[in-house]
Amino acid sequence: MTSDGVPERAGNNLDPWYANYAERAAGFAASEVRALFAVASRPEVVSLAGGMPFVSALPQELITSAFERTMREQGPVALQYGSGQGIPSLREHILEVMSLEGIRASVDNVVTSTGSQQALDFVAKLFLDPGDVVLAEAPSYVGAMGVFRSYQASVVHVAMDDEGLIPEALRETIAHLRGQGRRIKFLYTIPNFHNPAGVTLSAARRPEILEICRANEILVLEDNPYGLLHFDEPAPDALRSMDPEGVIYLGSFSKTLAPGFRVGWALAPHAIREKLILAAESAILSPSSFSQLVVSEYLSQADWRGQIDAFRGVYRERKDAMIEALGEYLPQLSWTNPNGGFYVWVTLPDMLDSKQMLPRAVRELVAYTPGTAFFADGRGRHAMRLSFCYPTPDAIRLGIRRLATVVNGELDLLDTFAGTGTLQLPDRPGIELAPPTDLK
Repeated sequence: MTSDGVPERAGNNLDPWYANYAERAAGFAASEVRALFAVASRPEVVSLAGGMPFVSALPQELITSAFERTMREQGPVALQYGSGQGIPSLREHILEVMSLEGIRASVDNVVTSTGSQQALDFVAKLFLDPGDVVLAEAPSYVGAMGVFRSYQASVVHVAMDDEGLIPEALRETIAHLRGQGRRIKFLYTIPNFHNPAGVTLSAARRPEILEICRANEILVLEDNPYGLLHFDEPAPDALRSMDPEGVIYLGSFSKTLAPGFRVGWALAPHAIREKLILAAESAILSPSSFSQLVVSEYLSQADWRGQIDAFRGVYRERKDAMIEALGEYLPQLSWTNPNGGFYVWVTLPDMLDSKQMLPRAVRELVAYTPGTAFFADGRGRHAMRLSFCYPTPDAIRLGIRRLATVVNGELDLLDTFAGTGTLQLPDRPGIELAPPTDLK
């Protein structure tokens, strides 16, 4: 104990500065997705783990010409500091992109960021105090939960099914938390081609979800990086299009163009927009003028709608290859069948643990992301996320065949040593439908 009554915290052999960290630093932890990259990047491993877009499908000559025109015509501006809100020409293009999902907005309410992940961090910084609650689907995006933990907030999951977030589960969860006197700051949701579950919030449920949040004075944070990457029918109009004052919308060019540009944005109500700009200026002064101008130049000159359509074809082919391979090699499991995006969510028998099974999978030269990465409360051991966006269809089929070797090997061992007998598994592909039992 120090002289002023503050408990002393000692350093350790690995980090002599341990005692000096702020308490919130304890919320930083390496994600299971990032930890997989070192292994998954080995050429002999088929990675079904990371959500990396297939950037080789981009027309390289158009990207190169956008670079060259930017430097030739706007070089001094591109290499200089810019506005904390972002380049106006790019924000105009962003309005055009969002209009495809029914959003009508003012360029003044768009704030560009270094990927939508940074905008997510800014929103968390503005709203979250230690002990606050963020509502999120079960499962939810691992990168978002890491941000919320870093601000010492608690993530409470709300059940979802094949039509997305379940309205009645949302009502029950809010009532339960309010009964405990806990403070809910916002609902974080990925309504389109969900990461990791692959499902899409149905059109019928969207207004009901918004009405529940309005009635309870809960802000909605809509994260939509995959919305334009549909395969058959487009996703329903964005939540933001139905409630401009109650929704902060996050968008990104990482999935529809390339993540290397690190350009995303937030569309927020006016008062929140002002605070987002202040948060950006405090953190980074301004987002990269160079990246914004190159993206703006590309959008001005290229057939970007046609390019997104080409991406849809690439990802549809890969998704079909994954679904077919699962049906051939692992028919005893269940899975979602997304209509867009990058991910399939696979449910395992209760006796299997995807996290414990991963080392054996890597030995078989296939990688996936364990379901535990996508829950804040320890669930997900009986599930895994498979990404179909990056490997070729042939590589996907090979990866699923290797994964079947692992799963079937584990089941054979359990059957041999535990006498499990015949396995009774769900008939219908899907994800867990039961609401969470622990809402603390």
